[in-house]
Amino acid sequence: MLLGLSIVEQLTRARGDLRMGVPVMLADNGAILVVAVEALSAERLAALRTLGPLELVLTARRAETLKTPAYDGDLVRIAVPDDADMTWLRALADPADDLRFPMKGPFRSLRDGSAALHRAAIQLVKSAPLLPAVLAVQVPPDMPTAGLTRLSLPAILPELGRASPLHPVSAARLPMAAAGAGHVHVLRPEDGGPEHYAIEVGRPDRTAPVLARLHSACFTGDVLGSLKCDCGPQLHAALTQMGAAGAGVLLYLNQEGRGIGLANKMRAYSLQDQGFDTVEANHRLGFEDDERDFRLGADILRGLGFSAVRLLTNNPAKIAMMEANGITVTERVPLHVGQTDQNAGYLATKAAKSGHLI
Repeated sequence: MLLGLSIVEQLTRARGDLRMGVPVMLADNGAILVVAVEALSAERLAALRTLGPLELVLTARRAETLKTPAYDGDLVRIAVPDDADMTWLRALADPADDLRFPMKGPFRSLRDGSAALHRAAIQLVKSAPLLPAVLAVQVPPDMPTAGLTRLSLPAILPELGRASPLHPVSAARLPMAAAGAGHVHVLRPEDGGPEHYAIEVGRPDRTAPVLARLHSACFTGDVLGSLKCDCGPQLHAALTQMGAAGAGVLLYLNQEGRGIGLANKMRAYSLQDQGFDTVEANHRLGFEDDERDFRLGADILRGLGFSAVRLLTNNPAKIAMMEANGITVTERVPLHVGQTDQNAGYLATKAAKSGHLI
């Protein structure tokens, strides 16, 4: 039926529901209701409790901080005690007060049955983007589910791992202080996610490797001039270098905070103020070191007619991802700018733990 929702549209609706604290049903052999702990209300917690025993689903990264075994490998399912309230749930989901309340257990980690539905729920809240913490409950056979978004696991799994196709929306000329004449292209993904931008400097030759940079959005660095990172200086240095060369392409990818979103990035910054480095902060929140998807960059470059680049980067992972997705990297062009007393530790961590060539 043409008026019905496609799998992609259902997933987009589910992300919106989770952001509002509305439960989403995931079904395969059996079904569970899941709700993001970050958006959960006390009233909805009480309603979910009437359906049966509750499970708190966290990533193995968060479980490591809580000192509880992750029997499912990449995640942990914790039985929620009958007297657990919103304070208990949020204390496990959000590490803001870990140092003030370091002893939160003991916990009863569950190991029976499949965790496939729970794993999909964690993927969904990450893509929302919300804290990777989900409250889950088995759906009773007689429970009315009208109005709730229902997702079939076999149908959504291929989509959860797929990079959403991007489509050009608009483009226009833009004179820039750093780079001179250019064109800005706006591209929109099919899954309702944030738009991404390609800034074409000069008139790049499609038959030769183009000077290119994949730049992840950094509101604090690019807009506010944050001294905690080197993002803003890298952005402007890349545009300046392209302007001096007469041509180039800068891809501005809306993957704030290494793909965890600005709200979670601020949570990570707060943890850094407590003494944790950037990688440790991500792990305590339940995220991996880097949650970005650089396949987006390869797709945009290919769509613009480029097949080879001279890549402005200090990150070998970007080179590997470009090569794996059909874009030849003929040269890595270093980009060493923006080093300050305030970000020295951050840059050292990127070099030591993330392999950046700084």
